[in-house]
Amino acid sequence: MPARHRTLRLSRPLDLALTLGRLRRGPHDRCLRLAPAEALRATRTPTGPATLAIAVRGDRAEATAWGPGADHALDGLPDLLGEHDRPDDLVTDHPVVADLRRRLPGLRLGRAGPVVEVMVPVVIEQKVQSVEAYRSYASLVDRFGEPAPGPHREVRLPPPPERLAGLRYPSYHPAGIERRRAEFVRTVAARSSALEHLVALGAPAFEARAASLPGVGPWTAAETAATALGDPDTVVTGDFGLPRLVAWNLAGERAADDARMLELLEPFRGQRGRVLRLLRAGGRYPPRRAPRAATRAIASH
Repeated sequence: MPARHRTLRLSRPLDLALTLGRLRRGPHDRCLRLAPAEALRATRTPTGPATLAIAVRGDRAEATAWGPGADHALDGLPDLLGEHDRPDDLVTDHPVVADLRRRLPGLRLGRAGPVVEVMVPVVIEQKVQSVEAYRSYASLVDRFGEPAPGPHREVRLPPPPERLAGLRYPSYHPAGIERRRAEFVRTVAARSSALEHLVALGAPAFEARAASLPGVGPWTAAETAATALGDPDTVVTGDFGLPRLVAWNLAGERAADDARMLELLEPFRGQRGRVLRLLRAGGRYPPRRAPRAATRAIASH
């Protein structure tokens, strides 16, 4: 199948790496490669697999796609790049947030579906360090994904949901995923179609319904909604470091819990998720008082 091409005229600045960075599962992600003005993504669309290459040239995004899902991937380009995002809805005189807005004008909130491609890695990140989760997901992609369509051999398609749902636990163990998270991945994968249908209900309803699934919960549902749906008000609770990040930047406080984080974010209601994205992209954490915990090695046991 020949390559398809599309040019999107950008309505405002776009920082491609910042906008798509929430999709990347570590620096060695098998499904997404990012550079400051270029991106290469392998994904599965309703019409089939696709590889999407994006290059930002001034006020244009030049995109090329390969595979049965090429047209669908290109049709979704404005949503993926946050062309419908409304950053000017965040009006603030808080010095830190206002400075981040000024320094990061190209950070957009895009819609990154399909949902299952976002949620599965998030489930794997539950209660483990990011570096460990990235390694586990890369292992699953290497073993159960497929070569992406087109000429770019450096990216691979994520495993299809039906494959993940059908794997028994011994297949997850070599990837460093214990039985508990393996069962949660299988649950999410088995319900991928239902999760996609929830997107039309909007982020709050999506979070509430998705959080009721076994092994999902509020943290996983919110992380997925913030990334896959591009919701500007989604607040992720249950995250170990996020309350500290918010408290340090918004109030100069070293320690905080979810309740304090929500209190500090309340003046930004409607744009709380955008504030979190800005803080994650350019905010500072309080100085560390203890060394980082050692990573585990589940696959060796």
